Amino acid sequence: EWEERIGEQDHVIHEDYGIARSLGIERVTSDGMDRDCLVLLFAENRRLLLPLVQLYKITPYPALSGEQPQLDSLRGKAWKKASARARDKARETAKQILALYAARETSRKEPLPPDGELVDKFESSFPFEETSDQVSSVLAIKRDMEDPLPMDRLLVGDVGFGKTEVAFRAAVKAAEGGRQTAFLVPTTLLAVQHFESFTARITGLPVRAEVLSRFVPRKRQEEIRQDIEKGLVDVIFGTHRLLQGDLRFRRLGLIVIDEEHRFGVLHKERLKKLDPSIDVLSISATPIPRTLHMALGGISNISIISSPPYRRQPVMTYAGPWRDDLVREAVMRERARGGQVFFVHNRIETIEAVAARIRMAFPDLSVDIVHGRMEEKKLEEAMLKFSRRETDLLVCTTIIESGLDLPGANTLIVDNAQDLGLAQMYQLRGRVGRREEQAFAFFFYPTDRAIPYESLERLEAIAGLTDIGGGFALAKRDMEIRGGGQLIGTRQHGHIDRIGFNAYFRMLEEEVASESGREPDQRVRMDIRLPVVLPSSYVPQSSVRIALFRRLLRVNSLPEVLDLEKEIRERFGPVPQSVSFMIASAKIRSMGRRNGLQYVRCTLKEIQAGGDPERLKGLASGRPGWVLSSGGVLTGPGGYRGMLGLADMVCARQGTSMGEEGNG
Repeated sequence: EWEERIGEQDHVIHEDYGIARSLGIERVTSDGMDRDCLVLLFAENRRLLLPLVQLYKITPYPALSGEQPQLDSLRGKAWKKASARARDKARETAKQILALYAARETSRKEPLPPDGELVDKFESSFPFEETSDQVSSVLAIKRDMEDPLPMDRLLVGDVGFGKTEVAFRAAVKAAEGGRQTAFLVPTTLLAVQHFESFTARITGLPVRAEVLSRFVPRKRQEEIRQDIEKGLVDVIFGTHRLLQGDLRFRRLGLIVIDEEHRFGVLHKERLKKLDPSIDVLSISATPIPRTLHMALGGISNISIISSPPYRRQPVMTYAGPWRDDLVREAVMRERARGGQVFFVHNRIETIEAVAARIRMAFPDLSVDIVHGRMEEKKLEEAMLKFSRRETDLLVCTTIIESGLDLPGANTLIVDNAQDLGLAQMYQLRGRVGRREEQAFAFFFYPTDRAIPYESLERLEAIAGLTDIGGGFALAKRDMEIRGGGQLIGTRQHGHIDRIGFNAYFRMLEEEVASESGREPDQRVRMDIRLPVVLPSSYVPQSSVRIALFRRLLRVNSLPEVLDLEKEIRERFGPVPQSVSFMIASAKIRSMGRRNGLQYVRCTLKEIQAGGDPERLKGLASGRPGWVLSSGGVLTGPGGYRGMLGLADMVCARQGTSMGEEGNG
């Protein structure tokens, strides 16, 4: 989360006032005392000074490089109106989600038995080392399948992080328990590829898999349909057409939905109508924001694979003017190691001419073309040839940006990259580097014309974005552009986009809590009215100081606070008083409710804490300097000392001492 920084000139969303630009941290003196504030610039050149203890009120506005959102006015009403409309939408969505949840709660299924020999053999034949996230996701799915409550789980992870293997293991577990699996994917080609991968993995095991697609002759299709009805097929791969028409299962137990974002949580009732007791596993490469994760907590279970496969190397990326020598060298290097090349030319009108030039330059290579206006069957045949390594170089449009796993392709060349968006370039680059070999991506722009500054900025950004899994920040914005609300089946509305994805899902979380009758926030309300300064000598970078305070204001449990405290000490050294104070307030905020606290108001002079009088009495018992009034208000020393003392009282109840807090 250190990566979620807010730098100077970055745009942010303030929950009360809307979109502003951050001007960085400024130290201001008020009543003779210094305090650090984040300076926010709104429309009409008006500034707002936001104390560090209120940084929870802002979230980064996920603008793509070159995008300049309109700043809101501190005096205007547009933001408040957009928030009210989004709140209404969140309330409506919360009701739909809870209705779906209630229906699911009343369904029951026959649980699967624990793993047997078949699952063990299948898992031991996996040729790679599983990541810890893969292991925990598999365990969570197995627990769901062994439970009488039907599974409804969402598996999320960046491109190439091993989600399909997790789904394969679920299908084998279903087969071992005598249940059939329908594995649904968005394209026929992906169905064929998954079928081939799965078939290779079940060699020698008593599991039968089939694929239904137009590549299968009609007579053979009919035979497969009959065998599915008789229960002779364990796993069937196909597109969503599998569930339409006359296909009948003997004992369908699991449905896997792969990469189908239009198939959100609220659309799943179509599947449930088949049989509400069927387990459903959905797979998505679209990242789930923390707020959505919390909103759906306990309603749709979510597993996240955030760690890349071991030994995966970042893609070496070059962005710059077109160079014939670099292109020749890249193609020949890939050819020499037996690999394949994607050449992306995103203009259908001239793609044939570009392919002809490449064939002349590389007469020994097998070159093919793929674009969106081809007949579907021809397009699929060309992609199938490429996936089977019958083609060396594929000249294509951005049609390849999603879907297939093509491990043979480890070099990507893009011409006219100045016309592509940042998220688009990231998706394209995700097509290479799917295995341990070093992959290369070249984003070229023409030398004979002026390139807009924004385009050059985007190219610089893609070249600089080399961390594996770094697509989360980009894809989050991509999700907003494409309508990420579809993950939960709500179409993206203008006002939701206007207030930002995070703010909308925070509202949704509150409305789900309200509709279900539970208290939305179990944390103590903190009102801190004293100056807090974070020395620049401790954390020199303004954006990292903001990230540190935002994390301290967002942690939800004592273990999270303790982990963060340890991380801060290891990263920055002994903790100054102001950070000790914020750590103490985080402990109180996350643990105070268990000790009867409901709110804490802290000034330099005193701390006042209100809540359940009986439990507060036990909390303050034997603590000098702390007095409990008859109205149930606990009063004690103020400032840093008082907050550390109150945190010590709260943690002592949990058996956790504040320990050595601070160095001054």
